[in-house]
Amino acid sequence: MDYVDLNLIEALDALLAENSVTKAAERLHTSPPAMSRALARLRRTFDDPLLVRAGRDLVPTPRALELRSEVHAIADRARALFAPSNAADPRTAVRMFDLQVSDMLSTTFVPALLDDLRVQAPGISLRLRPESLKDTKPLREGLVDLEIGTIRSGDPEIHSETLATETLVGVVRPEHPLAKLKTVTARRFAAADHIVMSRRGEAHGPIDDQLAGLGLRRRIVAVVPSFGTALFLARETDAVCVAPARLGRHMLETLGLRTFTIPLVLPTVTLGCAWHPRNHHDRTHRLLRDRTRHIMATLTAGP
Repeated sequence: MDYVDLNLIEALDALLAENSVTKAAERLHTSPPAMSRALARLRRTFDDPLLVRAGRDLVPTPRALELRSEVHAIADRARALFAPSNAADPRTAVRMFDLQVSDMLSTTFVPALLDDLRVQAPGISLRLRPESLKDTKPLREGLVDLEIGTIRSGDPEIHSETLATETLVGVVRPEHPLAKLKTVTARRFAAADHIVMSRRGEAHGPIDDQLAGLGLRRRIVAVVPSFGTALFLARETDAVCVAPARLGRHMLETLGLRTFTIPLVLPTVTLGCAWHPRNHHDRTHRLLRDRTRHIMATLTAGP
């Protein structure tokens, strides 16, 4: 086969990640003219423009989108191959991981994980990515290193495992009438004002289905996009929200909120993690997965 300059792989990875000649040059500590020349060579090699002008920006062609994940994986493997030998010890590795974490876990789980990594692997940093990056594409394309939350992948290419199951409980401030009851009935529960947490703005859910089966309907006074906002409103108003019984325990105690058993037959919430095969044998990624398992088991232990 004809000679191929393997340096072009690193250049292509940077260009497809940044969609910018200037930013790709900064990323590789080179000049924009040098990166422009590399892009020109890549275009000739692939017989495709790869990045085309759209207004003031560059956008990838369909061929570039096909190449992005594979090029990123090859570049990652090449960097790992030539990494200093001390990087083999994951406890001393200096590395940034991109995590896609559900909103609820970002406030109940991530703080404990950060505290743990500060001791176990202080060189590891976490960058939380928005939940708007759905399905397996972010994992496949290397935008996300580890997904933690409710995993719905179903893609045999993606590795996944269950970490814990959680039960939802009702949450109110101490002054709320429901906080003074030994047992909350379905009718009293439905009669209260409710706050729903939904990043998509959806007000209807399993609780409403259960209440409808009993001939009841609740009044939803607010639909909010984050778990933290729901808890704040529950603390400041006479409205009910829901929270995970064990994962949310520390945060609920800190906020001085009270919990009660929801008088409905609700499904448990299954929490897991998922990652792409490219990271399966990576020692530092494996350490991150081990610490994730440990912290999740610790937080969900007990009644």
